[in-house]
Amino acid sequence: MKLLSECHVLVTSTSFGRFDPRLKQELEEQVGRVSYNESGKPLSPAELVALLPDVDGYIAGLDNINRAVLEAADQLQVVARYGVGTDRVDLEAARELGIVVTNTPGANAVSVAELTLALILNLVRPVISASEQTRSGGWPRTSGLTLEGKTIGLLGLGAIGKEVAKRLHGFACRLLAYEVLPDKIFAAGYNVSLVTLDELLAGSDILSMHVPVLPQTRQLVNTSFLARMKEGSYLINTARGELVDEQALFEAITSGHLAGAALDAFAQEPPGAENALLRLPQVIPTPHMGAHTDGATNAMGWMALRNCLAVLKGEGAIDGVV
Repeated sequence: MKLLSECHVLVTSTSFGRFDPRLKQELEEQVGRVSYNESGKPLSPAELVALLPDVDGYIAGLDNINRAVLEAADQLQVVARYGVGTDRVDLEAARELGIVVTNTPGANAVSVAELTLALILNLVRPVISASEQTRSGGWPRTSGLTLEGKTIGLLGLGAIGKEVAKRLHGFACRLLAYEVLPDKIFAAGYNVSLVTLDELLAGSDILSMHVPVLPQTRQLVNTSFLARMKEGSYLINTARGELVDEQALFEAITSGHLAGAALDAFAQEPPGAENALLRLPQVIPTPHMGAHTDGATNAMGWMALRNCLAVLKGEGAIDGVV
């Protein structure tokens, strides 16, 4: 095994160290060589294949890390994902090649929950359009919904879902949640009613997605799912775009079955101007910004750094071994 001071680490997350320069300083002091992603965007498999030979540790952003990439990484010991999702990493290939894959569970939970709350409030109160009209000289008579007395459904009551529930607790709304393995103690403490998926869809005025992308959740939000949602309800997705059949969602909104949606994630990112959902005034689109805060960025950075260095030292990862 190499000494840590002889190791080469590649960092592709473009926000690593942005708010806390000590992250880069500590990494550069501990290992022999550090390479950074200067492109400002996630890297393609072809770009990674060119970069990863002779790399021992890889702190990864939203790159597409397929089998070809991992097979080209002849010295790679660890992929320390800078974030929660691992759907862009070929986990089977990593296991076969003996490469440890880690993530940073819970690091961005508060920030994503805060964005979720902002999107909920902007959906039910026309803040964006009212602001734009006022700025241009208008004085619109607006009408919105209060959260008090409404039912908000959480599809997923993991780390992020729990943080959303905590923040909604003071709004005097009713909280429902569907979770495969629910934390019943937490649910009782925050007055969250645990229900079946059908009960969640039929009873929620606002439904917020907080589940990972798995074979059973990919395009979970399809025509059948949307038809079971309460008429006039809203959908919020601050999780992953792969959860949603975007054409089905477009049809559900244009038909009037759903009142609107707020989407921080899309099947293709960026979605491109041709995405029909972007043309709907009932849709609030944001650029997958849920984890883009100082708190989340720092927490993800420190967790990914600790995992990467621990594996290179032969100690085993500290958090989030996948």
